[in-house]
Amino acid sequence: MKNDKSIFGSALIPVLFVILLWVIHFTALETGIDLTTYGLYPRSWGGLSGILTIPFIHGSWSHLINNSIPLVVLGWALFYFYPTLSWKTIFWIWFSSGIWLWISGRASYHIGASGIVYGLAAFLFLSGWLRQEKRVASLSLLIAFLYGSMWWGVLPVDPTISWEGHLWGALAGFVLAWVFRKEGIQKEEYQWEEEEEIEDDLTKIALGKIDSSPNVPRPRRIVYVYKEKPKPKEGSGSNAENETS
Repeated sequence: MKNDKSIFGSALIPVLFVILLWVIHFTALETGIDLTTYGLYPRSWGGLSGILTIPFIHGSWSHLINNSIPLVVLGWALFYFYPTLSWKTIFWIWFSSGIWLWISGRASYHIGASGIVYGLAAFLFLSGWLRQEKRVASLSLLIAFLYGSMWWGVLPVDPTISWEGHLWGALAGFVLAWVFRKEGIQKEEYQWEEEEEIEDDLTKIALGKIDSSPNVPRPRRIVYVYKEKPKPKEGSGSNAENETS
């Protein structure tokens, strides 16, 4: 039951975030407000605010739908497998990719949550391989299978797509996967591996190859001493006979 709660609970934040995106887009269409000008415009002081607003703005329903599904799937995977890293991973993908896009992007308004999608995919994919843990390694293969074709989006093949946002988002995800590689879930170490290491150390100690360490149990030496039984005194009679019986 606890595991079921964890599975469904991990999807709560991604689902709520996507619902918020839908509400914003629907409201903008109904009120006739053009939110594009609130996007990120590179190398413009007014465009700096777009670093915060860029994920909330989408140009069409198809644009929003294409981002919604991977946001839920990848967001769930992040919160489920990396609960202690989830919030700071999202923050740094969001912030760093926005800064890099503001510095190097084309002189145009950049909108959409695609940068976060690429960042999450890159982080989850590389983290699984770096940690060599069965579950997250399997997750890496699943990410590659489901979203392998999305990597074409980092190339300048379509002028209507912010490929720079995709590129910087993916790069941010890869960098964070490397920076946080020793945090969160790790490869399991089995008891038999530790026992083998102790046995190897004991063998080296016995052969005199290494000094004994306080952390390694030292082999005990057992010495048997043979003591000859005293002979009975002469004339002891029945006592001597009883001792030899």
